[in-house]
Amino acid sequence: MSRPGPANALTDVAGLQVGHATHPSWPTGVTVVVADEPVMAAGDVRGGGPGTRELDLLEPGCLVERIDAVVLAGGSAFGLAAADGVMDALVADGRGFEVGAARVPIVPALILFDLRFEPAFRPTAAYATLGRDAYAARGPGVALGNVGAGTGAVCGGLKGGIGTASVVDPASGATVGALAAVNAAGSAVIPSTATLWAWALEQAGEFGGQAPPSGPFDLDHDVDALPGGNTTLVVVATDAALDRMQARRLAIMAHDGFARALRPVHTPFDGDTVIVLATGRAGPVDAAGLGRLGAHAADVTARAIARGVVEATPLLGIPAYRDMRVD
Repeated sequence: MSRPGPANALTDVAGLQVGHATHPSWPTGVTVVVADEPVMAAGDVRGGGPGTRELDLLEPGCLVERIDAVVLAGGSAFGLAAADGVMDALVADGRGFEVGAARVPIVPALILFDLRFEPAFRPTAAYATLGRDAYAARGPGVALGNVGAGTGAVCGGLKGGIGTASVVDPASGATVGALAAVNAAGSAVIPSTATLWAWALEQAGEFGGQAPPSGPFDLDHDVDALPGGNTTLVVVATDAALDRMQARRLAIMAHDGFARALRPVHTPFDGDTVIVLATGRAGPVDAAGLGRLGAHAADVTARAIARGVVEATPLLGIPAYRDMRVD
């Protein structure tokens, strides 16, 4: 029987650390996933309004297959500068792709929109500083809710945030984990109820104890239609040894987890993106094994998204799920 890893977190995949930095005055921040050594990576975008940096190099056929870190940031396009600070810190630690005498850290970055809150202009230098601070704060623990890239996140009218989850595949022994920054146009909650769409996937009380909902449900979905104003960002990791094409398939399958936790999803206003990291410490998998890991990736993605909403707290007039829930 599958079960969560020891911490029920992305960092249950050995060789990965997570760091957060939250701006002291603005409702924004940066989250970084750092690999102890260069790690195989692939990505997949399904939202209609993505904001990314260095994502093209994750395509099959590109020269550089391994990366050093992934940055998730608030601030919309201003937040892409967070990768500058992480790159500088990696260089200082002697990390990076060797090109002659130079070392070039490979750091894809994904951003979400939190400019609905003041100030609407955020200097890029502030995000570079947050990137350095997040890198310095990295470790095996993963704080949840209103931290890092989840600080100013909103999900369907409720406060969003950072969530994480993991599972150990009983067939292969491989671990799959997910980290989500939840800032979706759609909702994580079934309309006219206090039940999460992902209620059936709960493990070990991670959502606070969800009971089966009673229907029928109102399926006339509202969308937080702020152009460019949303996005759910997910990093999925496994210790299985995957090549680029296998990692890409895992990213594609992980997107199913968005639809299990959010409705509607992948709208024109979302920049929904998944990056997959494969450390290789648990050995290779065949096609059937990859299918199992992909199914797990979808489930841990849904659970991480749900936890990002469950763990969030109110901010600047945006209510939190924990306050509207009725047991």
